[in-house]
Amino acid sequence: MKTELVTTLKRRATELIADLAEKRDPILITQHGRPAAYLVDVETYEGLNRRLEVMEMIARGERAIEEGRVVTHKEAKKRLARWLK
Repeated sequence: MKTELVTTLKRRATELIADLAEKRDPILITQHGRPAAYLVDVETYEGLNRRLEVMEMIARGERAIEEGRVVTHKEAKKRLARWLK
């Protein structure tokens, strides 16, 4: 992973973004010697968000199971049939 200063980002934003689009390698932006942000291409960002959404749905389902909020297959089919009418 490439690391750049925030001042470099200010001066060479177009170049860094073009490089990012080509290589798809995230860039760590530092400010005052500390990590401040990551610069990632759009495709990577959207993919990460999709994965996060799936993981959140799985966690929600696991919590529902732990809390006993479940229905039988027969009941689920019945509910879906009403909903799809």
